Amino acid sequence: MKQRHISEKHNLFFIIFIFGILAVLIATLYPFNFSLPDSLSKRELVNSFDNNSFFNDQVNNVLLFLPLGFGLTGLLRRTKFILQVAAVILASAALSSTVELLQILVPSRTPTPADIFNNSFGGFLGLICFYIWNSKSFKVILQRIENSKASTSIGKITLFFTGYIILIFLISIPWQATTNLSGWNPNFPLIVGNERSIDRGWEGYISELNIANKAFDKNEVKQVFSQSNNFDNLENSLLASYEFTGVAPYEDKTGKQPDLLWRGTLPKNEKGVFLSPNHWLQTATPVTSLSQSISQSSEFTISTTVATNKIEQTGPARIVSLSNNSYLRNFTLGQEGTDLVFRVRTPLTGANAADVKLEVPNIFTDLKPHQIVITYSKSSLIIYVDNIANIHTLNLLDLLPKEKRFFYYGLTFIPLGLCLALLTTLARRKINFYRLMLPAGILLPSLILEGILVQESGKSISPKNLFLGILFTAGTMLILKARASTVNSEQ
Repeated sequence: MKQRHISEKHNLFFIIFIFGILAVLIATLYPFNFSLPDSLSKRELVNSFDNNSFFNDQVNNVLLFLPLGFGLTGLLRRTKFILQVAAVILASAALSSTVELLQILVPSRTPTPADIFNNSFGGFLGLICFYIWNSKSFKVILQRIENSKASTSIGKITLFFTGYIILIFLISIPWQATTNLSGWNPNFPLIVGNERSIDRGWEGYISELNIANKAFDKNEVKQVFSQSNNFDNLENSLLASYEFTGVAPYEDKTGKQPDLLWRGTLPKNEKGVFLSPNHWLQTATPVTSLSQSISQSSEFTISTTVATNKIEQTGPARIVSLSNNSYLRNFTLGQEGTDLVFRVRTPLTGANAADVKLEVPNIFTDLKPHQIVITYSKSSLIIYVDNIANIHTLNLLDLLPKEKRFFYYGLTFIPLGLCLALLTTLARRKINFYRLMLPAGILLPSLILEGILVQESGKSISPKNLFLGILFTAGTMLILKARASTVNSEQ
């Protein structure tokens, strides 16, 4: 009878596992209209993965792989726990990678590298859900850990706790990379007054545009406002410098970037500095060296002088954009009503760079020219308007929307909560060490991550972020251990 019950459980987990695979394939490859592209060079293959992962997609990609992780853990429940974790993560990553590659052949689908990580975490979360559901299995694992030889050795417990601390620092590395510019696409043109897709036209005047691959300090910005030729002293740091006088083409004075040429229909009475949805400027070829240089430095300074011709323009209407269309960009300076809007592509903001709102209100309240200087370094965006005193500092990490912050902190701290549940079980027999490890294990992950982000990005310290990290770490640990402790009452 017992053997039959075990066999039925095995069949149930197998069905859930197969269902999980089928659900992934249907959700990611439907309508299965596979077709081979006419040509697929290495560059085109890389570009096909250059797609935005919206927040809703990220959540769905985690949830989609829950059944697979749950079912596979059930099938492997009699193997060692570490092997279960490895198998679930590898299987999820392998299936996700296969799907992303197949999506290249499905015209209605767009492969996104970030999905592989989200899918793998979804499989791992399925493993955690299995142990929350099957408290007996988790109870057995905790008992094995508590009765192991390592549980009697302070040295081994200390070694495992040191590994836990190292894991915290390793987890902080992706956070530090969330605001760099290494993902900038080198195949986008520079556009002034519109998008390449011709659907975000801006109406107004522009007289100059300078772009450098370094962030200016206050003294350098002050010189920009006081000396019109300050950019000439930058030598290799200046990547592009355009003056919009006379007629097109407008040459880059550095000689590094292609000329800006007119697109659309030019009115006969204009000579080249007025932009509208019907006529704008665009480089004939991508500004590859500019994008690559900023991608390597992860810093930039943009200076331009513009005057809107309409107070209320929406879209945002594109003033300057280094982009491919309305959804793929490296950066965009735009106007939304009277507000200045800036979008910059980072792993945190996505390929559309719209996930974190960087806005300065009431800049375009008149039709007068305004000199705008924008600098970016790490996660800090500083915007100066007309003078050094009119400064606006925005930090990507501080402006992360609440729902995204909750999601990303869950990705970070839920695995640590599982590790802490195992660690505290290992140290239970050493009561003094246990009393020290428990609060340290809960507090340190949040403190270390917040401390690193404050130091590296210049963001403000956030008690809310500290509390959120503590909540996920402690909450995951307590739920798992409380669930395991109910096994006797269920039997």
